[in-house]
Amino acid sequence: MRNCFVIPIYNHHETIAATVAALLPYQLPLIIVDDGSDLPTKQVLAQLAQQHSLIQLLTLAENGGKGAAVTAGLRHALQLGLSHALQIDADGQHDTKDIPAFWQLSAEQPLALISGAPLYDDSMPRSRRIGRHITHFWVHIETLSRDIKDSMLGLRVYPLTATVALLDQVKLGQRMDFDIEIMVRLYWQGVVVQFLPTKVIYPQGGRSHFNLLRDNWLISKMHTRLFFGMIWRAPKLLWRKWQRV
Repeated sequence: MRNCFVIPIYNHHETIAATVAALLPYQLPLIIVDDGSDLPTKQVLAQLAQQHSLIQLLTLAENGGKGAAVTAGLRHALQLGLSHALQIDADGQHDTKDIPAFWQLSAEQPLALISGAPLYDDSMPRSRRIGRHITHFWVHIETLSRDIKDSMLGLRVYPLTATVALLDQVKLGQRMDFDIEIMVRLYWQGVVVQFLPTKVIYPQGGRSHFNLLRDNWLISKMHTRLFFGMIWRAPKLLWRKWQRV
């Protein structure tokens, strides 16, 4: 196990220092991918990188979306000879106290994708809750199973060899559709997906980059692709399901 953290960031200069501070005690490389952020965020990132040798800062020339940033971070991690990357957001939504459990389960099942199963409080907007239920419905159809408990949470440990191999084979969505699509496609390829419950909050005054029209349109197109991709994979998916009965 040669582990690291991958942190995509876009204009979260208010929260990134606290996120970094929570991760530094693990003494693992922190690959922070600046997805074309504003000047205040770039200044904070430059200061953090200068202060902490564990930080590796990647800067994308322009904003390409969360998926583009995570992809760049995962590829960079594999190039460094690392085996697993824990993706975590920069906005403080994720509970870093659960990270040891993620690394432990990943060590026990190094070929698996380890993802958080979110436990939300009342801070979650109702519209986001409804959207998640709709996506869960479609993911269950696209995988012909209920194995995937949540496909949208960006707190997960990727096995890098299998993940980057998939990224080399298929062009995935580059924005908020990325987390969903990569999990479904890894599942299609036989990667086991395991879940750990973890608290998720929507901080008061927090900044969300979810674009209601654009991202819902991209997610709808992605589900259409995945649905038709499921049809010709259905015999294999059903056979896998039957073998586990």
